[in-house]
Amino acid sequence: MSNGNALLQATGISKSYGATQALNEMALTLCPGEIHVLVGGNGSGKSTFIKILAGVEQGDSGEITVSGNTVDARHANPDTSWKMGLRFVHQRSSIFPDLAIAENLAIGSVFRTGLGGRIQWKEQYQRAHALLEKFHIDADPRDLASTLSPAKQTLLAIARALQDEDGSGPSVLVLDEPTASLPRTEAVELVTALRGYAARGQAILYVSHRLDEILTVADRVSVLRDGDYSGTYARDDLTHDSLVELIAGRSWDSLVAAASDREPREVGRTVLVVNGLSGAAVRDATFSVGAGEILGIAGLLGSGRSTLLRLLFGAVQRETGTVELEGEPIELASPVEAMRSRIAFVPEDRLREAAFADLTVQDNLSIANVRRYWRHAWIDRSLERETSASLLKEFKVKASSPNAVLGGLSGGNQQKVMLARWMQRNPRLLLLDEPTQGVDVGARSDIHGLLRDMAARGTACVVVSSDPEELELLCDRILVMRNGRLAGDNDGAQIA
Repeated sequence: MSNGNALLQATGISKSYGATQALNEMALTLCPGEIHVLVGGNGSGKSTFIKILAGVEQGDSGEITVSGNTVDARHANPDTSWKMGLRFVHQRSSIFPDLAIAENLAIGSVFRTGLGGRIQWKEQYQRAHALLEKFHIDADPRDLASTLSPAKQTLLAIARALQDEDGSGPSVLVLDEPTASLPRTEAVELVTALRGYAARGQAILYVSHRLDEILTVADRVSVLRDGDYSGTYARDDLTHDSLVELIAGRSWDSLVAAASDREPREVGRTVLVVNGLSGAAVRDATFSVGAGEILGIAGLLGSGRSTLLRLLFGAVQRETGTVELEGEPIELASPVEAMRSRIAFVPEDRLREAAFADLTVQDNLSIANVRRYWRHAWIDRSLERETSASLLKEFKVKASSPNAVLGGLSGGNQQKVMLARWMQRNPRLLLLDEPTQGVDVGARSDIHGLLRDMAARGTACVVVSSDPEELELLCDRILVMRNGRLAGDNDGAQIA
């Protein structure tokens, strides 16, 4: 596609956070009617680039041009982004499920009012109905948004983002992982709708980690790796394996061979047996883990690897399959049940899903084991302080005291607190998603040592990581997830 037909051009976009270069000379061109997919691994700079486009972050250099109007990336802000025609739908749903569809649309624009400030509901519903028809959403404006399927809720968010187009100029729709939480059938429905929008001239910048989806929906693909722009490629010039190499910096074959010479150490009794487990993006997972074993799960983002851990923790509903813990079948209907079965889970996004950043380190350590400190009608604060101080020492947490606010600690020390929190419960099974993401080299080494210590005590560990080197260094065996399915021989330390 010719740059002369470009609707959006980003050139020379760079951004540093202290000594960390998050984005270096990013360039991207998007044309009307094109679906342009942006890909890259964790920390590659995708989110930073999207934030600069949205104006919520300012670049250190570069320019953003939309329909011939240019803004210096150093001075970008949400108002200029909106006025230039950039529209965003983020991964986390912004739909209000308990409000009507018409109300959700009005929140993104205005409520039509008459005398006395009363809402003109008839006009509101008529306008909503017209928007639903325009975006091919089969629904009644009076229905609650919760009655829509997840895919249609995403389409509703898109309709809300684009509803105020007045025809004076085309807009750019930026979608940040819109199918990340969708089942495959729902994802296909959404992608089909997006192709229809593009056919009518809508320019779409699309962030995704699902390789099969990328190769289906994209007209072109731009790749970021470690903050550097690696190039833009036509869809027809890409295959699954070539896309893996562009994202990971290593060929799929090298990933397969990376752990082929590993000798698995002897482990104890079998702790976890999973047979035919399916749910959400995971299909027919079968594997086992022994006491003291660290099993690695490799695979690109979107492969289903994180969903597998959530299934085992009861945070995602199981559809089929069985799970046994030390020979006893368990249902895993909820995280509470998983905790009662002495299963622990440290998610990838600790700040949103695990840590209480505004509370003290002591509070964060105690929160998963409150019963230990409960004495009739009060908490035994003396025991709580003593235990917390001991855990800080054992897990090498650098904090002024147990009363330090968790949010003031470095990422590595926060992660150590998360590990220490669970080890108080003496877990039989420890599930870890990206255990060293966002930590420095020293903290990473400490965390690896702590995990090995946990395994030495007999805990069975399952570790998901996007870093092949981490898996090679840490794990006794490595399995790979691809398109929701585990590949490889459970009995060999290999990536397959």
